[in-house]
Amino acid sequence: MVRRTKSKSFKLKQKRNNIFRFSAISVFVIFSFFSLPTLSNFLDKNLNFKKSIISNAGVNFDQELEKRKKVLDGETETKTNKLSLKNIFADIDFFSTDDEGQNSIRFDARTIEQLFKDTNYNLEKVRETKLVNIGNKIDHLPKEIKSIESSKKRKRLFIQIVLPLIVEENAKIRLDRKELFRILAKNINTQKEKNWLKEKFKQYGLRDGDFYSLKVRMDEVPVSLALAQAAKETGWGTSRFAQEGNALFGQWTWNGEGIRPAGVDKDAKHKVAKFAVLKASVRAYQRNLNTHSSYIEFRKERAIQRDNDQKLDSLKLVNYLDKYAETGQQYIDVLKKIIMQNSLTDFDDVNVMPTSNKTKKLI
Repeated sequence: MVRRTKSKSFKLKQKRNNIFRFSAISVFVIFSFFSLPTLSNFLDKNLNFKKSIISNAGVNFDQELEKRKKVLDGETETKTNKLSLKNIFADIDFFSTDDEGQNSIRFDARTIEQLFKDTNYNLEKVRETKLVNIGNKIDHLPKEIKSIESSKKRKRLFIQIVLPLIVEENAKIRLDRKELFRILAKNINTQKEKNWLKEKFKQYGLRDGDFYSLKVRMDEVPVSLALAQAAKETGWGTSRFAQEGNALFGQWTWNGEGIRPAGVDKDAKHKVAKFAVLKASVRAYQRNLNTHSSYIEFRKERAIQRDNDQKLDSLKLVNYLDKYAETGQQYIDVLKKIIMQNSLTDFDDVNVMPTSNKTKKLI
């Protein structure tokens, strides 16, 4: 009985010792877990251990783009709306101050038609070759276009005049876009490249460094869509705004020179923006779609088509222009009808004809 009691007492004591050891070890492990990072940081800072430094200059931009992709374009734009519109339209001659606009001549319809004939410029050939000679640019619509009785002939002349202007502006944007990707592919940029980027951020209403939004905004507008909107907004070149102000797209201005629409309230301050030449109207239109907050969804859809390596589809993109006119969906339906009835998508892949070193650079 005594021996059994001692044995039992010994086992009880041993069990207590084991519990004590286990508890001590547990406390030590927990303490080590929390203290080692601090100790490691202390040693790194105070003992100057050598480190292997890995350069990640090549992946930083991709990481930044991924972060930017998670931010809605609209959220970015609410921050950039405060940026000056003067920067966005600084390279566009709105108010007839450009020498080119002041000195340009308004040709009559017959002269323009003869010019096109002499240079072998016709829409059938453009559809076949997918090339247009931008040397055939016309600065003003002819007044006689309103009196051309044949709607088919009037439409053809209008397209012949406006098409080279749209194709050229798209080519310039495409060239800028190519330059953007070239610059971003480099780890180190020259001062000239930095200055170029700074200028483009201003033009597209963005803060310096917002590369993802610049990529989204710096892009083309399908030729068929631009032609359809110009046709709708001007009545195929017959409107007062197009004739007197070279305004192809009915853009409004509140503080610049423009043409007051007929029938508006006396208190209305807006006017239809007036341009020195037709080319300036096209550039302003593209810049408007590429920067204004009303067309965020348009730009998102275009970016999706780009990311999927798709050809820009005007019949899909037009669905996001309901805010361009007060008639909303009705306006979209009219544009679709114009595009399809006049086979305007035939011109979507038309490029600049390489007639000189200058035009070759646009291809």
